[in-house]
Amino acid sequence: MTEAGRQMHALVERLHPLCRSITGDGVRATLKIVDEYVPLTVHEVPTGTQVLDWTVPQEWNIRDAYVADSTGRRVVDFAASSLHVLGYSVPVARTMPLSELREHLHTLPDHPGWVPYRTSYYKPEWGFCLSQDTLDALPDGDYEVRIDSTLADGHLTYAEHVVPGLVADEVIVSCHVCHPSLANDNLAGIAVATFLARELAERNPYYTYRFIYAPGTIGAITWLARNAERIDQVKHGLVLACAGDSGQLTYKQSRRGDAEIDRVLRHVLTVSERPHRIAGFTPYGYDERQYCSPGFDLGVGSLSRTPYAGYPEYHTSADNPDFVLPEAMADTLAVCREAFGVLDRNRRYQNLSPYGEPQLGRRGLYDALGGRSDTKDAQMAMLWVLNLSDGDHSLLDIAERSGLPFDAVAVAADALHGAGLLKA
Repeated sequence: MTEAGRQMHALVERLHPLCRSITGDGVRATLKIVDEYVPLTVHEVPTGTQVLDWTVPQEWNIRDAYVADSTGRRVVDFAASSLHVLGYSVPVARTMPLSELREHLHTLPDHPGWVPYRTSYYKPEWGFCLSQDTLDALPDGDYEVRIDSTLADGHLTYAEHVVPGLVADEVIVSCHVCHPSLANDNLAGIAVATFLARELAERNPYYTYRFIYAPGTIGAITWLARNAERIDQVKHGLVLACAGDSGQLTYKQSRRGDAEIDRVLRHVLTVSERPHRIAGFTPYGYDERQYCSPGFDLGVGSLSRTPYAGYPEYHTSADNPDFVLPEAMADTLAVCREAFGVLDRNRRYQNLSPYGEPQLGRRGLYDALGGRSDTKDAQMAMLWVLNLSDGDHSLLDIAERSGLPFDAVAVAADALHGAGLLKA
């Protein structure tokens, strides 16, 4: 287990008990913890604010909730898990027979030991989620039902962390912070994004990297509405979700399908020989569908391991910290590191000696390769870079066409540039 993997898993465990939703104190508590790892700028957007075609909803907060039997024993208890309450439940304090209560109970008959995750954001409703086993064990009779919640004008909360680059052009990295006690969806994505931000800050990147921690759908829409005038600065982007399960990596392409981020992830995953899948864009999933909506059409893809709804534990109590693997999060982080390394170094060059092949030996370029285990690849990379550096081909173009790793091509370009044979 890598140290980064261990620390990311510890962050997931720390965040797991908090009751998050699309608004409320659970989001603020989550962002306060993340702020201990990377400094955040927190934004509060008032209820009623128009954001594109949506309106910021009322803020929801909850203090306690339970179903108690005739002896006062809590048979369903919010204190045991935030999943036990239907998200955005309106307050209720009643006593009712089990036959009536059943209309407000949600279970998973196919997985009788698990508790489902359910919400009712935009329709006033109340309810509880519990295991089918628990429901089957409840005798007929009256039950005390209490949900101590508030739904009132307040704010939608999201946060940003910016890693300054050499240029103002931005890469956005987005993760959602609205799910309650679900470790892979969404806490693993939060953890990978946070540790990626820390690494980038030590690297003096070329691009400026903007990390967005926002509630799903309404949060991304709010961010887009508030940043519409500067959206042209966003050159690339990646949504992180389901980042810690044992499945193979999955990259979902942007709406464009040939955006630079799409090509970079395809190249990195292919060259690394990791088991992976490249999926085409669909207008369903996580917040890539907001960034890729036709009015914005940003080059934003999505990186996950097993995609949303692709594993039985998805949106259930089985998506707990034990389901998330430190090694898997470390691997997801490594792919992000490699991909952004390619983005940051992808340039176009002009061959300053384009008539015939320049003599590399007298410039010491061949001698510098002596003894390397990849001498042949390094020599071929130099030849490919010289041949395709016509001002039109990027280093990624050259890597794709040559079949060589991007890193070999970039190192060759650096050497040739240093020898005066290329100009940027």
